[in-house]
Amino acid sequence: MQNKIDKISLIIPVYNEEENLRDLYLEITRSLSGLTCGWEMVLVDDGSSDGSLSVIRELAAADPRVRYISFARNCGQSAAFAAGFRFAGGDAVVTLDADLQNDPADIPAMLDVYEQGADMVIGWRIRRRDSFVKRCASRFANWVRNRVSRETVRDTGCSLKVMRTEMVRSIPMFTGMHRFLPTLMKLEGARVAEVPVNHRPRSKGVSKYGIWDRAWASAYDLLAVRWMQKRHIGYDVADTNLK
Repeated sequence: MQNKIDKISLIIPVYNEEENLRDLYLEITRSLSGLTCGWEMVLVDDGSSDGSLSVIRELAAADPRVRYISFARNCGQSAAFAAGFRFAGGDAVVTLDADLQNDPADIPAMLDVYEQGADMVIGWRIRRRDSFVKRCASRFANWVRNRVSRETVRDTGCSLKVMRTEMVRSIPMFTGMHRFLPTLMKLEGARVAEVPVNHRPRSKGVSKYGIWDRAWASAYDLLAVRWMQKRHIGYDVADTNLK
């Protein structure tokens, strides 16, 4: 069954990315110029201490498609995604990072796959543009997640994803949930597809998360996700007279 898209919402967590935001906006507008559906950017400022919020307000004042949410303090990437999902106006959401390592030019091809019937389309970074240590740590973490959660996803850490809005809103929201979105979506019955995407080196700013910070947090959350899989209640209604 094919999916019809009326509008997409790009959910973008922002934490001290002042240098990248104007370029990100320009790349998105250029990449989405050929779409027949409407779109909006939902920028979620996660308690930035630089001038990110000022730039976001500047972009929003110039383009009504730019919407924003500003947290009173830093709450983390999962909280930013959760807030974006809640306020998204589109029937499909697209998640990506604000650091320009995800390429907005990949979005139209991912939307094509979504329209063919997938509930979720995951970006798969074939050529990682990170340091050797970071690449190794990411591959190991991906392997561990797949082994414990019985998954086959090639790249769970890629932020570039397309998801059905009503479905992603129904998944459990918790700190760290953004690392397990494919598994959580599958618990809701999602059909998941993977698409090769471009990955670029960071040219401005610095990474906000350390390798070991993520490793310890992911290990803790992974046990919770495995518990959810084992205890998940699923059923199909064969008949009812309820409306």
